[in-house]
Amino acid sequence: MLEPDSRATPSAEEAIARVSGLEAENAQLRAELAAREQRIQILEQVLRVLKAGRFGPRREKLTETPGQGALFNEVEAIAELLELAGTEAPLRATPLREPKIPASHSAGRKALASHLPRVEIIHELPEAERTCSCGTTLVEIDSPEVSEQLDYVPAKVQVLRHVRKKYACPGCQRCVRTAAAPPQILPRSNAAPGLIAHLVTSKYVDALPLYRLETIFERHEVSLPRATQAAWMIGAGESAQPLLNLMDERLRGSGYICMDETPVQVLRSDKSPSSEHWMWVRLTGPPGQRIVLFNYDPGRGAGAAEWLLEGSRGYLQTDGYAVYDGVAERLGLTHVGCVAHLRRKFFEAIKALPPAQQKIPTAAHEAVRRIDALYAIEREAKEFDPEDRRRLREHQSRPLLESLYAWAQRLRQDTLPSGKLGQALDYLSSQWPKLLRYLDDGRLAIDTNLVENAIRPFALGRRNWLFADTVKGAQASAALYSLVATARANALEPYAYLRRLFEELPAAKSVADFEQLLPFKPVEQAA
Repeated sequence: MLEPDSRATPSAEEAIARVSGLEAENAQLRAELAAREQRIQILEQVLRVLKAGRFGPRREKLTETPGQGALFNEVEAIAELLELAGTEAPLRATPLREPKIPASHSAGRKALASHLPRVEIIHELPEAERTCSCGTTLVEIDSPEVSEQLDYVPAKVQVLRHVRKKYACPGCQRCVRTAAAPPQILPRSNAAPGLIAHLVTSKYVDALPLYRLETIFERHEVSLPRATQAAWMIGAGESAQPLLNLMDERLRGSGYICMDETPVQVLRSDKSPSSEHWMWVRLTGPPGQRIVLFNYDPGRGAGAAEWLLEGSRGYLQTDGYAVYDGVAERLGLTHVGCVAHLRRKFFEAIKALPPAQQKIPTAAHEAVRRIDALYAIEREAKEFDPEDRRRLREHQSRPLLESLYAWAQRLRQDTLPSGKLGQALDYLSSQWPKLLRYLDDGRLAIDTNLVENAIRPFALGRRNWLFADTVKGAQASAALYSLVATARANALEPYAYLRRLFEELPAAKSVADFEQLLPFKPVEQAA
């Protein structure tokens, strides 16, 4: 006879409870799986953005696909093609058409610059070939065949010998006088102004590290150790401080400052060698009178921003770095945002998509298209005076911005906040009041691209020379970058400006003397 099962049959209530527990556990696992899937998607987005930044094209330009015909960036495409053709862009955006490139701009070799010196090399027929088949001697005619080649003569290194003549009194034979030595930018060195200008240009314009310059001079059998060059750079930067003070005074009183910051490594300082230090960059002024100032500071906090802006007035334009908000409020500055950074956020959302989806119109593409329409208006207003530019923005740009904001707020409700598109929408919402402020004054730019462009040569040099050895070296670099960046922003050739500066600066005594040496043209010439 079989024994009855000792295990009791579960009741209906127990079975229901067990099923409920399994369902809850299943729901929890599903939620965990969804969260992991979401995290994987975000990490994949980040990876695609990083790969695009490292290996992809630098320009933030949408990829065109067959049949779309630059659907979202037709204005930029037209501007680029017209720039290639050497013609002016139309005042208003038009449908994309094939541009007609003038024959003078067709593919082919460009004529060599007319200002370059010409060295003529005459080629004559040998005497044996100057007789015609009929027996008559050939004579030279006035239509020679001329072709030109571009040649290069290596730089010449020379020694300047300052011969200071002495004069004596033949009467008493006690009075002896010697001609005075000309004032020098570095009195206790054997570096002439031309050499210092060349070294500064090579490092701060051409991004050549000092050890490479040392090697280059060795080819001329000239010993120029990098330590000596570094000492000269520091001395040159310190000697230019009166000019930098004048530029700083003008910048603070300009009423409109663009500002950004970029990291730099300094080996010997109070911080660890691996920690980041910072170059703060300020920019102001119209074309021909632009001022670009680099300043070194070990930190990126509000203290550095505040001392660089103390005494300023008017507008401060920056990216979305939160430190500037408090500083602008404390100093009474009107904080203006950057539309280019907003566009960059949406462009990153495009780069975060799988490659196949990047060519399909998405919400991020639509945002970029709307922002590009704002830039089309800016190109139209480029030559306007400030008041006309303000009126055009008020009538055309403001409605586009308000439409963009309303569209973004609707999209934000159904967008994952932690994704790239969600981050771009959050940036738009958090920066919105500042993004509108460029509409209020025609002097203001739509973005901070001018100051970012001023930083690019520094970033290029940093990849080559990697770090500053000392704080004094970083401060000297800031001073010299300020000079060359301001000169370039005002269409001055850096070497020619620096050579003149280092020749005339030692004799400057008054404020008027220093003002004549500033790296921009006088107001009447700039106008």
